[in-house]
Amino acid sequence: QVQLVESGGGLVQPGGSLTLSCAASGVSLANRPISWFRQAPGKEREGVSSISRSAGSTYYADSVKGRFTISGHIATNTAYLQMNSLKPEDTAVYYCATAPRTATWAYYWVDSSRYDYWGQGTQVTVSS
Repeated sequence: QVQLVESGGGLVQPGGSLTLSCAASGVSLANRPISWFRQAPGKEREGVSSISRSAGSTYYADSVKGRFTISGHIATNTAYLQMNSLKPEDTAVYYCATAPRTATWAYYWVDSSRYDYWGQGTQVTVSS
């Protein structure tokens, strides 16, 4: 049984930092891309960042470039999203998701239909 479990969300002031974790079981993240999505109230789910070990690449939405960093730890089968300089518009439920390895992942990572496993989400609230 595949499970992705997110943790690390919470309430933070603007300009603060949080690190989200996504612990995977039943599937190896060593050969699958893993991504973070977020969904704010009344908005569509959007891709935030992705890491593809096979491509040796990371990808970021323009809105988070330079502030967020995605990483993965093979030994613990865990992915992370380090979020710095948080803004109120970063407030959302954050989800991790993984997909089968796909060529030209740079073009597909933002397409949520490509993913076969999702976590339950963790709330991030940025507010003073």
